[in-house]
Amino acid sequence: MKMIWIIASTEFRRLFISPLAWSVLAVVQFILAWVFLLGLNEYVTQIQPAMVGRENAPGLSDLVVSALYLWAGVIMLAVMPVLTMRLLAEERMNQTLALLTTAPISISQIVLGKYVGLLLLIMTMIAMLTLMPLSLSLGTDLDWGKLAAAILGLFLLLASFAAAGLFLSSLTRQPIIAAVSTFGLLLFLMVLYISGNSQGAGSELFIYLSHFGHFLSFLEGLFDSSDLMYYLLFIISFLLLTIRKLDNERLQR
Repeated sequence: MKMIWIIASTEFRRLFISPLAWSVLAVVQFILAWVFLLGLNEYVTQIQPAMVGRENAPGLSDLVVSALYLWAGVIMLAVMPVLTMRLLAEERMNQTLALLTTAPISISQIVLGKYVGLLLLIMTMIAMLTLMPLSLSLGTDLDWGKLAAAILGLFLLLASFAAAGLFLSSLTRQPIIAAVSTFGLLLFLMVLYISGNSQGAGSELFIYLSHFGHFLSFLEGLFDSSDLMYYLLFIISFLLLTIRKLDNERLQR
């Protein structure tokens, strides 16, 4: 466990040595802040007056906070491949992966260390994002359960993105190829959800296989153990595939 944390902290620091992590956090935060302010303005000026007197009308948590986390998930679908492409592909391109895999540490520790390092960046981004809905608590009542479910759902969604990206990064020495293939896979999973909900072609299987069907449940404030198990199985499967791939390379040397 100590070795995993050493690798994770090293990877986390390395992300911030280059402008990549700073740029990603700044751009994502700016876009989401703009989305948040637009949604809040629309709610105050248009939606809230129209909801006066209605029973069980959707509130700020439903129409602004949940929408913010939904946009965060969609935007990170495009951003996460940029973050994961360098994890192993860049190591292989720079011919440092061979040195890493021949070090006196296990492949599992290497993979988990790099993965945890990326999770630290994901948690940093979510923490920065959550400051926006938390600011609303100064002037209104938030649905704290729905906010907690949205935070957990976004974390699981991005953690699954990271696991898939880490595996695809282990298959090539070109970071660009890793990024494109990761984006293609994540986009395909999103298309599965759209296809499953299309009129006349609804498929529960497509919806279940897609990330976003499970993510939307969290945004509605629903905590279903099947959604949690989906993400855990997805993450574990791709991490095991990554470990198996690097183990095979180590045995061939």
